[in-house]
Amino acid sequence: MTYKLQEVALMQLKATEMSVDASSFVIEPLAPGFGLTLGNALRRVLLSSLEGAAITSVRIEGASHEFATLKGVTEDVVDIILNLKQLKFRFNSDEPQTIVLDQKGPKKVTGKDLKCPTGVEIANKDAHIAELVKGGKLLLEATVERGRGYVPTELRRDESLPIGVIAVDAAFSPITRVNFQTEHTRVGKMTNFDKLVIEIETDGTITPHEALSQSAQILVEHFNVLAGSDEQASPESTEKPAAKKTATGSRKSKAKPADATESKKSSQAKKKTGAK
Repeated sequence: MTYKLQEVALMQLKATEMSVDASSFVIEPLAPGFGLTLGNALRRVLLSSLEGAAITSVRIEGASHEFATLKGVTEDVVDIILNLKQLKFRFNSDEPQTIVLDQKGPKKVTGKDLKCPTGVEIANKDAHIAELVKGGKLLLEATVERGRGYVPTELRRDESLPIGVIAVDAAFSPITRVNFQTEHTRVGKMTNFDKLVIEIETDGTITPHEALSQSAQILVEHFNVLAGSDEQASPESTEKPAAKKTATGSRKSKAKPADATESKKSSQAKKKTGAK
């Protein structure tokens, strides 16, 4: 007996905005079991494979290492770096870019006080960086790069950084939360079809709809390779393997017919016994 997937009506996508950076998407109808299949695939790609931008290194005037303290600055260097890591960037460059902060106290320093080059924009400009008291000064340069996923400094030990530059763990992913669930839905008289509900929340650098579209495109690109695998795969050779050489090299052993050998032996035996 041949089993086939149940035919379904044209799949539809409905979006509901939950907040500025969060949306809920409903995808239905899906063949039984496909809700979980699509949900798992989309969630994994959303969390691991979307490009984003983050600070990868920072140089702070007066701090030779991350455990230093700065005169006139409430936060120590560790706290300043942690605050810088919370900055989210809209990044339109393929090359690393440098952002600069030069402020004097008394002042509460936030993301809007950073000077960014063309193509780099801070999404959360109200993010707190440091607080300067009277006479305090904070001068720093930070490198912003594009990447995927989470890259700790341990994986970048081969990079040679100038003296005074501190490497920073980089969280590139623009996705802050992904959740999905599957439900049953009706198609005609059938009630066992799937409905996929997926919730996506971003950091504000891209919209949830852009995130869903990019993740689906990544999956499509990978599946297209598999879909064309019959054409790309090299055909197996149909030639028979060459005959193995004998132990004596290129010489061929000539075997005599069994009946001729037996006839010769019989003739010799008759001569010895005197038989005609």
